[in-house]
Amino acid sequence: MKKFLLHIPVIVLCTTLTLVSCNSTKNLDTNLPIDIANRPADEDSQKYEQAQLDRLKASIESEAKGEECTNGSDWTFAPMGIKSCGGPQQYIAYPKKIETSILPRINEYTDKVRIFNEKYNIMSDCMVIPPPAYVKCIKGEARLITPDSK
Repeated sequence: MKKFLLHIPVIVLCTTLTLVSCNSTKNLDTNLPIDIANRPADEDSQKYEQAQLDRLKASIESEAKGEECTNGSDWTFAPMGIKSCGGPQQYIAYPKKIETSILPRINEYTDKVRIFNEKYNIMSDCMVIPPPAYVKCIKGEARLITPDSK
């Protein structure tokens, strides 16, 4: 009987260790680092800031395209965005009559892109985009005409 009573604490100890070890393996996964690609976009993430830039750019482009182009002389253009090595990312055509409202937004976008590029060490192709010569209306849309375009 004494031998049997000695085995009970050993059995209880082994059972407790087994239960504790099984329980701790379930919790190990919660302590692992989360892959940055699967991290939800928050205000401190590059993905979040890129999405904000994309929304601002789309808003500016939508405002510029909101007018039908009937006479190219009623339109003008401006550089928009900035490459990390300098120079604009693109040029955008817009009606002269909305210049006072759209130009500050274009400048805001360009400033934010510059800050984004510096913050995240963004690299670019550094190709120089030549400025357009003028704006031409084609089927109601404003088109930027460069000296080398036909």
